Amino acid sequence: MSNTVAVPVSQLSHAEGMPLPTHATNRSAGVDLRAAVPADEPITLAPGERALIPTGLTIALPPDCEGQVRPRSGLAVKHGVTVINAPGTIDADYRGEVKVALVNLGDEPFRIERGERVAQLVVARYERVQWEEVETLETTRRGSGGFGSTGTD
Repeated sequence: MSNTVAVPVSQLSHAEGMPLPTHATNRSAGVDLRAAVPADEPITLAPGERALIPTGLTIALPPDCEGQVRPRSGLAVKHGVTVINAPGTIDADYRGEVKVALVNLGDEPFRIERGERVAQLVVARYERVQWEEVETLETTRRGSGGFGSTGTD
């Protein structure tokens, strides 16, 4: 069972009437972020086009947490619409509106309506790094091999 973390959230006026993000199931890692665009002004992403989609939410993450904005698999597979900087990071000291950087990699225009689920948000704890400079690193079997070097053909 996972722990819960309290995250203060505030809805901006352009998100009035929209539900707060919730976990779809009791084992869902993330919550769905919804487009807070005016009902009479949907956004259409042409193939190859990018846009920042407002969610109408501001959040205050705890100091040891980050928000990871991730694509929704259904949008990616069915329409080629994904988060261009996936995962996008929301730092604990950010207090502006959460927005989603979407790109349409599909072949058809994609219309984003008010309340549409456009991404998911995962809140994760992280460790701060304190670099310890050394002359050489310990050796490993893998060494400097990367980008598929451990796979077999």
